[in-house]
Amino acid sequence: MPNRTAFRLTLIGACLCAASLLAHADQWSDISQRKELRCGTFADVPPFAAPDPKTREMVGHDVDLCQALAKELGLTAKVTPLSVEARVPEVKLGRVDVTIANLAYTKSRGDQIQFSDPYYVAKEMLAVKASDPGTAKADFKGKRLSSTKGSTSELSIKMNGSEPVTFQDTGSAFMAVQQNKSVGMVANTMTITKLVNQSKTEGVALKMIAEPMVLQPIGVGMKKDEPVLLSKVNAALYALEKSGELDKIWAKWLGPNTEYKMARQEKVTPLADLKFELLP
Repeated sequence: MPNRTAFRLTLIGACLCAASLLAHADQWSDISQRKELRCGTFADVPPFAAPDPKTREMVGHDVDLCQALAKELGLTAKVTPLSVEARVPEVKLGRVDVTIANLAYTKSRGDQIQFSDPYYVAKEMLAVKASDPGTAKADFKGKRLSSTKGSTSELSIKMNGSEPVTFQDTGSAFMAVQQNKSVGMVANTMTITKLVNQSKTEGVALKMIAEPMVLQPIGVGMKKDEPVLLSKVNAALYALEKSGELDKIWAKWLGPNTEYKMARQEKVTPLADLKFELLP
């Protein structure tokens, strides 16, 4: 009798486990059935994603990457603008399938969501007034530096031993420097390059400190424990790399003929192959 009871309990447990697995439908299956990739991007952070002034449609590097990724997967892309701090929660909650919004791999983000293999390695850069005598990030330890809230820029400020002053957008972080609310601002290379150039004709001139605050691998964010989706996205990224599509998108928005004048040096690379200081 005890053996029979134990068998029944084991059988019930197995049935419950199977029911649980069935209840948790594979996300890739859901996506392929709806034939649409819900892709979260920045709401207004050019050149990654921002409304076109004329059409009001979302345009930018990450918008084009969303569309290219969806096409490679045999899907159509539905672009959803997100705030900086919503990039991880929205994909974690399943409101978007992927986040493509200059999303850097960090320890806290890696605990919440999964990342594709990085498609480039970004740098967080510091801009200060051109008249500032500082030349290295150590010169700004303990000083107030502005950034967007919930970003890796904010994390890099803390890691430098500086005091973060955060805002909802990069424009406000830039104005904080202009209005002496902070001694400098931190953002990705493209944003800092644009704002430094802009400052030469608008307000107080800025300069970019040559030493990066941090290096950060950028990937596609997805909900955890979805191995099929991860595999599909990685395969699509490598295919877009091989076809030259990733280089084409980069050249359009960030390349030598744009205001950023940046050459794309990194290719899609397994995260384990990269050496970098992991942000908290």
